Amino acid sequence: MAETDKLEKIRNQIDNIDEQIQQLISERARCALEVAEIKTAAGDTHFYRPEREARILNRIKERNDGTLKDADMMRLFREIISTCLALEHPMKIAFLGPEGTYSQTAALKHFGHAVTVLPVDAIDEVFREVEAGSADYGVVPIENSTEGTVNLTLDCFIGTPLTICGEVDLRIHHHLLSNEDSISGIKTIFSHQQTFAQCREWLNRNMPGAEHIVVSSNADAARHAATTPNSAAIAGETAGEIYGLKSLDKNIEDQPENTTRFVVLGRQQPGSSGNDKTSLVLSSKNKPGTLYALLEPLSRLGVSMTRIESRPSRRGMWDYVFFVDIEGHQQDESVMKALEEIDKSALNMKILGSYPKALIAEL
Repeated sequence: MAETDKLEKIRNQIDNIDEQIQQLISERARCALEVAEIKTAAGDTHFYRPEREARILNRIKERNDGTLKDADMMRLFREIISTCLALEHPMKIAFLGPEGTYSQTAALKHFGHAVTVLPVDAIDEVFREVEAGSADYGVVPIENSTEGTVNLTLDCFIGTPLTICGEVDLRIHHHLLSNEDSISGIKTIFSHQQTFAQCREWLNRNMPGAEHIVVSSNADAARHAATTPNSAAIAGETAGEIYGLKSLDKNIEDQPENTTRFVVLGRQQPGSSGNDKTSLVLSSKNKPGTLYALLEPLSRLGVSMTRIESRPSRRGMWDYVFFVDIEGHQQDESVMKALEEIDKSALNMKILGSYPKALIAEL
């Protein structure tokens, strides 16, 4: 068989597969509309179910035969899920703006592109938009693998009625973006404070004389660089595309595994997905051994603690609260028992949420 005949045969096969895929996607969409009708009739306003989507995506990962990378296969299905969910209920997602931030990338990674995005100017505004019902959900950064905790996010959790209903791990790649043709023409660099810290070694080595100007976000940095002569921004590739900047150097972060964890804010408590995490905020008396006694039930009942951070409580000098992440869902028996014991010995305990663990960071 001639090469052209082989190609034509394969192309016809692809066309047939595409037709089947399209028919199945349409059938899935019709099922989504039926789900919307049933929920609406029952008065159920929770069209988005984080635990349900996590189970679907994890099954997709388990079924993947390796022809496509897990991240690529899951990304394809994320967009199908997103588009079908938009038929049930179009969602608005608040994030730290402006357009082009890593927070926006995290929001679209988690929810897909069939949502309306709402950029706001500050992390606390993301909380307020969701609390007021102006947005269905919000996405905020909570920690970075290189520079640690985003303190403003933790502070906002102390007083909010919102819960964490999801998390996103996003691999962060910083680019030096500019209208200039080379690094030699740059006198000023705009970026977020944490981004400067994540690129400290590269900057000291390559641009020791440049002035650093801290701005509210990396996208805002790109916006400044687009209109300021002899300047550059450190930001993501998306920000460069939005503001028409050239990438003078790529992946300038000091740690190649640099990852930021984002959390999804909502007004619902997800059920168990089978692979969950629970976040708490605790306070205790300032006496020797009280923190150990507070957390001892976790060890005794076999519940793994993955993170602990302290922050000033704002109630008095040297008074602190503790943010704790543990593995498991608050409905799991061992977690439930541990939380009951902790609640008895803590001055205050607030469950910030139980939610599915983040999927693949490369998504």
